Amino acid sequence: MKYGEKEIREFDINAEENYWPNEHEKRYEINIELPEFMCLCPRSGYPDFAKLTLTYAPDSKVIELKALKLYINSFMYRYISHENSANEIFDTLYSKLQPKSMKLVADFNPRGNVHTVITIDSETM
Repeated sequence: MKYGEKEIREFDINAEENYWPNEHEKRYEINIELPEFMCLCPRSGYPDFAKLTLTYAPDSKVIELKALKLYINSFMYRYISHENSANEIFDTLYSKLQPKSMKLVADFNPRGNVHTVITIDSETM
C-alpha cells in the first residue's frame, strides 16, 4: 500500500487536530468545492463520481482543508449510496463544526441516464 492510500484509509475525521479555532467573530462564509468525490455503488460496485460544494458560516471552529480532503477521499473505498454519502458527510461535519449555517450540494455525474443532485441545508431542516 502506498503512503497516500494508507493515510486515507487510516484517517479519522473525529480527531480534534482536524478542527481549528475560528479567530473571527463576524459572520462570513467559507465555500469549498470538492470536484473529485468518489464512492462505490452498494449494489453494483460501479464507481459513482460527484462534485461536492460545501458552504458554511463558521462559529467557533473551521475544518483544516487537508483533513476535509482526506475525509472526502476516504469514501472512494466505500459501498454507499448517493443519499447516504451526502447525508453522512453533512451530519459529520455539522456535528463537529457546529456552524452558524451549513449547506452541502452533492452533484453526481450521470450514470445510466440518471443525474442526481442532493442538497442538504441547515437553514431548511
